[in-house]
Amino acid sequence: MPTFNQELEKFLASKKQKTLQELIDIFADKSFAVLFLLLLALPALPLPTGGVTHIFEIIAMQLAFELIIGRKTVWLPKRWLNKTTPASLQSSVLPKFLKIINWFEKFSRPRLNKIQNNTIYPRVIGIVILLFVVFAFLAPPFSGLDTLPSLGVVILSLGLIFKDILLSVIGFIIGSVGILLIFILGNLIFQLF
Repeated sequence: MPTFNQELEKFLASKKQKTLQELIDIFADKSFAVLFLLLLALPALPLPTGGVTHIFEIIAMQLAFELIIGRKTVWLPKRWLNKTTPASLQSSVLPKFLKIINWFEKFSRPRLNKIQNNTIYPRVIGIVILLFVVFAFLAPPFSGLDTLPSLGVVILSLGLIFKDILLSVIGFIIGSVGILLIFILGNLIFQLF
């Protein structure tokens, strides 16, 4: 059985048009996690984005709501599903990101599957992801404070993909620290001005 990294490499190497629908079809039960991973990979980088990533965060919020209400499959408007993924994402960002995913894949293993197979678990993860994405969205522009909540979502997504509860816990801790920093530093910035 191919690993997640191999499936993603195969997707990138295929000559077919690369759309969100194609990605969802390939990863089926992991499609929510894969989309969270892709949508929040850019905000998770320690670069001030100046609000450019807000579009990705809004889509991630919608997907988190879908998880919370118990959807098993991703719903997005058809025109979004049929859009091809940007060439820069396919040629430069994702190939570099594959190395990071490969590193996580080497060290992760399924842990506590019983908890993850529970019907409540995806809803709880949806609430946590929604909380982290909202704080990443509300972080002051050009501050870089959206990085840790976004990174928390990325690692939570990897925890879902690899069925590793330890990664999910690490993602939760990182995202929570990010929210705490937004409160502390955001308050300092507000007091200065």
